[in-house]
Amino acid sequence: MAITDINSEDRLVQETFADHLHRVLGWESLYAWNRETFGPDGTLGRTDTKEVVLTRDLRAAIARLNPELPPKAIEEAVDQLTRQDFTRSTLQHNQAFHRFIRDGVPVSYRDAQGRVRQGFARVIDFRHPEENRFLCVRELTITGLRTPNYNRRADLVCFVNGLPLVFIELKAVYKNIRAGFDGNLRDYLDEHVIAHAFHHNAFLIVSNGDRARYGSITSDWEHFAEWKRQDERDKGSVNAEVMLNGMLAKDRLLDLVENFILFDASKAGAVRKIVARNHQILGVNRAVDSVVRQEALKREFPRETRLRSRIIELPLEPQEFLKAAEEPSPYIPKGPIELIERAHPDLGRLGVFWHTQGSGKSYSMAFFAEKVRRIVPGNFTFVLMTDRNDLDSQIYKTFVGCGVADERTPRAGSGKELKQLLKENPRYLFSLLHKFNQAVKADEPYSERDDIIVISDEAHRTQAGWLARNMRLALPNAAFIGFTGTPLFKHDQLTKRIFGDYVSRYDFKRSEEDGATVKLVYENRGEKLGIARLDLNDRIADKIEEAELDPDQEALLERLLGKDYEVITADERLDKIAADFVEHCATRWESGKSLLVCIDKITCARVYQRILPRWKAKADSVRAQAEAKQIELDAATNPDIREHLSDTLERLRRQAHWLDETLIQIVISEAQNEVADFKQWGFDIIPHRALLKQGFETADGKRLDVETAFKDPEHPFRVAIVCAMWLTGFDVESLSTLYIDKPMKAHSLMQAIARANRCYPGKDFGLIVDYNGMLKSLREALAQYALGDEGEGEEEIVAPIEERVQALLEAIEATEDHVRGLGFEMKSLIGAQGFARIKGIADAVNAVYTSDESKRRFEILARQVFVRFRALLMEPSAFTYAERHDDIEAIYKKLTERRDTADVTELLKELHRIVNQAIRAEAPGDDQSDGLTYDLSQIDLEKLRDEFAKKVKRKATALQDIREIVEQTLAEMLKHNPKRMDYYKRYQEIIADYNREKDRVAIEETFGALTDLIDGLDAEQRRAAEEGLSEDELALFDLLQKETLGKAEREKVKQASRSLLASLRELLAPMERWTEKEQTQAEVETSILDQLYMNLPSPPFTDDDKQAMAAIIYRHVWQQSVSGAFGIAA
Repeated sequence: MAITDINSEDRLVQETFADHLHRVLGWESLYAWNRETFGPDGTLGRTDTKEVVLTRDLRAAIARLNPELPPKAIEEAVDQLTRQDFTRSTLQHNQAFHRFIRDGVPVSYRDAQGRVRQGFARVIDFRHPEENRFLCVRELTITGLRTPNYNRRADLVCFVNGLPLVFIELKAVYKNIRAGFDGNLRDYLDEHVIAHAFHHNAFLIVSNGDRARYGSITSDWEHFAEWKRQDERDKGSVNAEVMLNGMLAKDRLLDLVENFILFDASKAGAVRKIVARNHQILGVNRAVDSVVRQEALKREFPRETRLRSRIIELPLEPQEFLKAAEEPSPYIPKGPIELIERAHPDLGRLGVFWHTQGSGKSYSMAFFAEKVRRIVPGNFTFVLMTDRNDLDSQIYKTFVGCGVADERTPRAGSGKELKQLLKENPRYLFSLLHKFNQAVKADEPYSERDDIIVISDEAHRTQAGWLARNMRLALPNAAFIGFTGTPLFKHDQLTKRIFGDYVSRYDFKRSEEDGATVKLVYENRGEKLGIARLDLNDRIADKIEEAELDPDQEALLERLLGKDYEVITADERLDKIAADFVEHCATRWESGKSLLVCIDKITCARVYQRILPRWKAKADSVRAQAEAKQIELDAATNPDIREHLSDTLERLRRQAHWLDETLIQIVISEAQNEVADFKQWGFDIIPHRALLKQGFETADGKRLDVETAFKDPEHPFRVAIVCAMWLTGFDVESLSTLYIDKPMKAHSLMQAIARANRCYPGKDFGLIVDYNGMLKSLREALAQYALGDEGEGEEEIVAPIEERVQALLEAIEATEDHVRGLGFEMKSLIGAQGFARIKGIADAVNAVYTSDESKRRFEILARQVFVRFRALLMEPSAFTYAERHDDIEAIYKKLTERRDTADVTELLKELHRIVNQAIRAEAPGDDQSDGLTYDLSQIDLEKLRDEFAKKVKRKATALQDIREIVEQTLAEMLKHNPKRMDYYKRYQEIIADYNREKDRVAIEETFGALTDLIDGLDAEQRRAAEEGLSEDELALFDLLQKETLGKAEREKVKQASRSLLASLRELLAPMERWTEKEQTQAEVETSILDQLYMNLPSPPFTDDDKQAMAAIIYRHVWQQSVSGAFGIAA
């Protein structure tokens, strides 16, 4: 027992909090217990302890903030803010009062001339904190309103203008803060206790003076959050003082109350009050600041001055290229051209908002748009742009459910309707990017307004094509902000150029640490595979020969055959997956819902057919176990044994009931000819399509759509089998297990696994079960998450606009020259329309089809046009060449259409059968990884970042000589003729890669390396010593080596690394600031390439390999030089 009260709740914690609010944050402070007097002139002006609003302060504030209002109107406002209605719940009161607090109380009054006026009485001055009274009251006695027998004493209540906005429950410093929620707040919030004390509440705080959490009146404990930082760059602290400074500083509190509270009715169950989390407030405020900067730019550059032009002379001087050819390209046009540029690079670009999946991105969009609308002068229209129907619906439902939009808010149903809506002035407009499907002329935009803000969800996916170009032509003066749940991966630098740099970042590691999401645990399951038939090549070759394919069929077969699809979908493998899934899912029957991801729609159906009978058999097996336990229980006499048997029996019966009750359903999008396609596999899709359209029938005869059913934790639809749907923008808090049997990488992989990271009561982690073997892809994706835009190797080298324009013109001229040589003049398509254009494209395709090589050469050239055009997409100069680009694209798409519509269905089925018969699952052994689990939150992302930063390629391909690109790519493509491919070897390689991801030792080593924190001599230093290399030599060796190197070849690469480092040091020693001079840059690049050509063994290194590695090494040397590493100065 404590002898003094020095550590007590009152003396240490409560007094400390009140003192901090007063001395540091400028609040008035008052102690009420046993000191408060009542009446109009009393301490707080309360009549009695039932009153929770300080009406004296409230009346004074309304009069002060609304000098135009007569006393009667002021009294009307006070009455509305204090009126209690026993027919309404605490939440209903809270929602109504919050609207009054934020937007003002509606009042009517007569002015001096006797006319009736309608207006809103301001309750708080959000722009001028000093105009409000901030009062913190300790030990405030409150008596129940519905049941006056209940009296409670509140630790700290924070009033603003007499309204109790913040309720702080405090415990002694040595107590767990959850006790404050379970033992106190839940009691206070009971409608029969003092629930009316929370009718005006903004948020609740629970603390023991050391740790603190905050939440809303509807929050479960799992959704009470910490406030760790005042700036995104802060490392973060859970100290209660950080929360007080971040949430109760006067300006921050008013910002939160005005802009960061929503009431969401879009989800299953009751309305939820949403109080933004720390990361959302910081991120949204940064995004709003970006809008404010954009408005300043618009004032600095009036609309008529935002585009500028200049004349340049082509060809450019060779030294301006990052990579100059030995001879100038003949395809670069000569003479002057006009460049059109923005007056400022950030005009129209608001940035990229990356907050990891599950951290409340849809709410952040709503907070952002509403705050801009409230505090930035203007009449903004927000266009919410997505690329998928399910995402569009999810965001729309969130906005409507939160009252930000309503059922009348327009959603574009067609391109024509979108065009009309954009000519109007809606507050919000929801649309798919695909609705920008009408041709847009630069001089006929949909709207020239510059107060349109386009919010693009998952911005990296579709911002570089024809539709995105149309959107920018349609809205030339709009500003764009990209929201994404994944970082910009190394191939996403175009997204950065379109939207700008990150405006806010919140990665998955920080999200887990903050409790915004639960941690993810990885489990590798499944058996290794093998090829049982040595005659696989001959059997495939015979079938292809028999088929007598035309060129289009050959091209399609080349694209489809020799991939991992045949391996992943082999019958024996799917049988094993289905059996394991049922057993594994049955063991997690109390944990929540499950999602199984398959490679495609047909495979979803095939797996579904295998799961159903096994599921029923498992239910029967559990029932049989229950019956056996019942017999044991009947025969048992020992009380302890009977109790144990009784518990086991009850558990088995509940498990059997759960298995019987559980609904399993495939969830796939509708496709043309699907009835016939599925029928070929013996599957009737019709009843499943009917269920997906109509939903489940409920007990009252109504229908519940499948999405709502799956999101409802109480509904028995617990297992969904998908291939693409529900993998992005689909929020199911009770989803606990994600089974993945589909190859995925980068964004797709991270978005998929994040489905399981939502917080939910009783859910400690989300489980990711890997059937497919995605360890390598997962490491790469996690590394990119760690790198973000701070990875030293990741920054893209962006050539000046004039070099990019010249590169585009070179590709266009080369492509047109190639087609001209085949007998078709591309200029004939310029301006052509109708049947003339259709015939012209057909003639061009026929010309390109002169030979297999001419067709492939055109495809390579055309792709270069597309790549180089995308590099200019946000530049106004790009539109000058849009028509020539589109003509080439039309021919390319027609070629692709001919290939893709070629009929190889029967042949593919036969070849699939041949491969299927050859694939066998190996018997389980000690080397298999089945059941290995790893906590992804324990991965050392810093180490992973350092490893992958070395491997990032330097990007300057847009400026490479197009002749070199064509010849290299063409030679590589011709190797993949379906008649020449070694299929046995190819499938062996696929299976070897698959098995490597299932190998116990490899997986243990991989995760061991990722999670092991080494003291003293780190792993890189030890490995360098073991390899007989210095650390600098080891860095080069890592960039050069291949996994398939033999022992002798490996030694040659080591020697090449030593020689390369020595030659670089010798070359760079006399150079000063070599990274700033184009001539010295070229010398270094040439020297590296010479060294690799001379010292890397051929084979296994091809010329392509050496050139690619030279680019990687050059970037590495650049970075090391800039940082002063390995003795080389920049």
